[in-house]
Amino acid sequence: MSSLRRRKPFNESSDSKPQSEKGEEEEHHEEDHDDDDDDDDNGKNKKIPSKIKKKRWEKLPSPPQQPPKWSCLDMCCWFIGCICVTWWLMLFLYNAMPASFPQYVTEAITGPLPDPPGVKLKKEGLVAKHPVVFVPGIVTGGLELWEGRGCAEGLFRNRLWGGTFGEVYKRPLCWVEHMSLDNETGLDPCGIRVRPVSGLVAADYFAPGYFVWAVLIANLARIGYEEKNMYMAAYDWRLSFQNTEVRDRTLSRIKSNIELLVATNGGRKVVAIPHSMGVLYFLHFMKWVEAPTPMGGGGGPNWCSKHIKAVVDIGGPFLGVPKAIAGLFSAEAKDIAVARALAPGFLDNDIFQFQTLQHVMRMSRTWDSTMSMIPRGGDTIWGGLHWSPEDGYSCSKEREKKNDTQITDQADAESVVCKARSANYGRIISFGKDVAEAPSSDIERIDFRGAIKGHTAANTTCRDVWTEYHDMGFAGIKAVAEYKTYTTESIVDLLHFIAPKMMARGTAHFSYGIADNLDDPKYTHYKYWSNPLETTLPNAPDMEIFSMYGVGLQTERAYVYKLSPHAECSIPFKIDTSADDEATCLRDGVYSVDGDETVPVLSAGFMCAKGWRGKTRFNPSGIKTYVREYNHLPPANLLEGRGTLSAAHVDIMGNFALIEDVIRIAAGASGEELGGDQVYSKIFNWSERINLQLDNETPVYSSR
Repeated sequence: MSSLRRRKPFNESSDSKPQSEKGEEEEHHEEDHDDDDDDDDNGKNKKIPSKIKKKRWEKLPSPPQQPPKWSCLDMCCWFIGCICVTWWLMLFLYNAMPASFPQYVTEAITGPLPDPPGVKLKKEGLVAKHPVVFVPGIVTGGLELWEGRGCAEGLFRNRLWGGTFGEVYKRPLCWVEHMSLDNETGLDPCGIRVRPVSGLVAADYFAPGYFVWAVLIANLARIGYEEKNMYMAAYDWRLSFQNTEVRDRTLSRIKSNIELLVATNGGRKVVAIPHSMGVLYFLHFMKWVEAPTPMGGGGGPNWCSKHIKAVVDIGGPFLGVPKAIAGLFSAEAKDIAVARALAPGFLDNDIFQFQTLQHVMRMSRTWDSTMSMIPRGGDTIWGGLHWSPEDGYSCSKEREKKNDTQITDQADAESVVCKARSANYGRIISFGKDVAEAPSSDIERIDFRGAIKGHTAANTTCRDVWTEYHDMGFAGIKAVAEYKTYTTESIVDLLHFIAPKMMARGTAHFSYGIADNLDDPKYTHYKYWSNPLETTLPNAPDMEIFSMYGVGLQTERAYVYKLSPHAECSIPFKIDTSADDEATCLRDGVYSVDGDETVPVLSAGFMCAKGWRGKTRFNPSGIKTYVREYNHLPPANLLEGRGTLSAAHVDIMGNFALIEDVIRIAAGASGEELGGDQVYSKIFNWSERINLQLDNETPVYSSR
C-alpha cells in the first residue's frame, strides 16, 4: 500500500547537520510519503521524481513560530529593570552636569536670582556673634540602632530613621518592631536600643536631597559660623520630654553644651532656634534647667537670664495641633485620608505585612511625644459647639499685609462674621457633615464616657497588628459615634476611652488645661512644663522670644468622620473624604484655616500675640515677644525645588526672609531693630476673641 522508504546512507555530512535541519527534513519526507500513500489509495501509482519532490517540499512554508509567552515574573523583572536603568541614567546625567547648570537654567527663565541671605548679610558686614543652638522637631532628627533583635543583624549604628530609609523596604516588620517603644513604660523594649544621631548631621537633611536645617546652617557659615559656635541639640523625639533625661541625659547635655558655648565665645549668650515640636521641648528645658534636682537641672532661677539671649521659635505648635488628634484617633491626616479613598481597602489590608494603617497606629501610639501636641487650653482657646476664634474665616479671601495689631473697628468685624457662612471649627471631630453644620440645639448626643465596652471587635490573630480598639468591642465603637461631635475638652476624654494605656502614659508626662493659680505647688511638676498655659516663662527680662511661622496655606483644623466597615482588623473610624463644601473650607472631610499646612495660626501665634505680650501671669518678668509671619509664595518653576519663599512647615527652613531674620538676631539685632511684628493673618483679631484671664494684662501693641 505505501511506498518503500529508502534509507539515506550514513555519512559525515548528514551527521554534521544541525538537529533542527534534520528534524525538518524528516518532517518533509514524511509529508511526501504520506502524499504517495494518498495517491496509491486513489489508484494513482504514479512515481514522482525525487527532484520534483525536493522542489515541492522546499516551496512549502515553514510553520509559524509562536511568540514567547511572558509570565508575571518576566514583566516584573522588565519593569524593575527599566526603572533601574532610568534611575542610573538620570543619576549619571546629574553627576555629569556642571554644578551651575540648574542655576543657569533658572536664571534664564526667571532672571537673576537674589543672593542667599548669608552672602547678602556678609556684604553688609555682619559677622558671627552669638553662638546658636538648634533644636529639631518631631521626626526630623535621625535615629540609629545600637542594639537589636536577630532580624536586625548587621545594622549596628545604621540609621533606622532618616537617610535612605532602606530598612523600611528590606525588613518592614523588623523596622516597625525596633522603632516602637514599650507600651507600658514608653522606654526601650527589652533587647532594643535606638538612639539619636549626634552632631549637625543629625537633622541637616531628613533624607537625601530633602533639607531641614542644612540651608540655615550653610547661610550662617557664610558670616563665620562653624561647629565651635553651633550646636545641634539632638534628642530621641519619640520619648516624652522628661524621659529623654531619664534615659539619655539629653537635657543635662544640652545644659552643659550651652554653658560651654557661652564660656568659649567670650561670655556671649546663646540664641536658641527650636523648630516644630522642638519649641515645646525647649520650653520644657527652660523650666527643667532652673528647677531643683532631682526633678530638674539645678541651674537656679537666673540660669536662662545668664545664658540665653533670644529664643527664635519656628513653626511652634505652642497650643497643639488638630492634626495630632486625627493621627491618634485613626492614624490619618488629610493626605492619608485621600489616598485611602483612592485605593479603598489597600491601607486597611495587611498587604506586604507593612503597608497598613494598623501597623502605623501600633507604632506611633507608643511614641509619647505625639501626645505633647494634643490641643491645649480646651474650649476657651479652640472654641466650643457654638463658636471658635476663627469664625468668619474665608479660605478664598485675598490676604493683605497687615501690621496693625490693634482691632480698629470691632463692630464692623463682628457684623461681617455674622453675615458670613462659617465652619464650626470648635467641633474638632464630627460624625457626619450634617452634624458638623447643624445648630448645636439640634444635635442629640449620648455620652460615651459611661458606655460599657462590648465583646471584642477583632479575632485574636489581629491583636498583634491592631492597637487598643479590639478592647472596645462593637458597643464601645458605637458609643463613640453616637456622641456625634467632639470639642477640644471632650477630645481628651475620647482618647482616654479608645486608648487608655496610651493616655495613661501621656497624662503622666503632659497636661492640656489652663492654670487657675500658677502659684499652686502642683505646677512645679514636669508634666506642666511644656504647656505655656500652665507654666511661666523664666525670670529673664532681657531675653526676647520670637514666634516665626508661615501663613497662606490651608491647614487642618477640624474633621468629618464616619464609621468604617467592621472588618476583622480594620480601624473602625475614618475621615469621610466625600464631605466637601468650598463655602466653609471643607474639602475631603477636612475643615481648613490659615497656617503652614501643619500648625494653625492660632496655635503658632497666640502666646506671643497675647498670652505672653507684656507682663502677664504667664510672663511675669515681661520678656519681649514678637510675631513674625511669612506669607507663602510657591516656587515659580520646578527648577526652584521647594522654593525660597515657601511658608510650609518644613520648607520654611529654606525661606530666605526667615533665614535673614535669624542671622540678624544671631549677629546681635534686637526685635525692635528687626522691625517688630510682621503680620499677614488675623492672629491679633482672633486672639482678642479668646477670653483668657491675664493678670497685669497690657494692651496689645505693635512695635512698629
